[in-house]
Amino acid sequence: MSAMEVVLLERVEKLGQMGDVVRVKPGFARNFLLPQKKALRATKENMARFEKQRAQLEATNLVQRQEAEAVAKKMEGLSVVVVRQAGETGQLYGSVTARDIADAVVAAGFTVAHRQVRIDRPIKTLGLVQTRVLLHPEVDVTLTVNVAKSEEEAERQAAGEAVAAEQFFEAPAAPAEAPAAEAEAKPEAAEGEAKPKKAKAKKAEATDTEDGEAKPKGRKAKGKAKAEEHDED
Repeated sequence: MSAMEVVLLERVEKLGQMGDVVRVKPGFARNFLLPQKKALRATKENMARFEKQRAQLEATNLVQRQEAEAVAKKMEGLSVVVVRQAGETGQLYGSVTARDIADAVVAAGFTVAHRQVRIDRPIKTLGLVQTRVLLHPEVDVTLTVNVAKSEEEAERQAAGEAVAAEQFFEAPAAPAEAPAAEAEAKPEAAEGEAKPKKAKAKKAEATDTEDGEAKPKGRKAKGKAKAEEHDED
């Protein structure tokens, strides 16, 4: 399908400035540029129409840009909280979309449409995410999206705590202490084993003593027997 030529009625990000004639895909023109009144088909009639209205369009654009700049100053440093359920690793059960962010910004007191929120892809993990909001074709502002499981966790994240990382490492923490406890238990077991060995040694000494006493008894009995034989003689 061949490209379509359009004349831009305002600056369009990554496309061009007001008055530029650009070639775009027909679907992009019909679904976005033309219905949003950001461009006109680049026909002779429309080009002449644009030139007549150009001064007025530029004046209107200037006023809108100044208004957007004023709003951008008020939004500087803005952080919005989006509460979502998530697993132990910080992975969300679902995602945070541009519409969710726009709703949070509106709740904070600013008028923003989801089309003005610029994110590469839906947010799927807990944490702090920097997001751009296009207030005007020539004015944007960066805000922080604080995705957390609760308002309390959001406050901790905003204070600089790594809540998501803490949740990730929380489960393995208990087993990690087990080897240390086991190592402490081993010396006690060694001492416990040493005692029977000592007792065995004592027992051995007792046996030797008994044997030593038995021998004299045996010699005495033998001498007595010889004395009896002598008496008989």
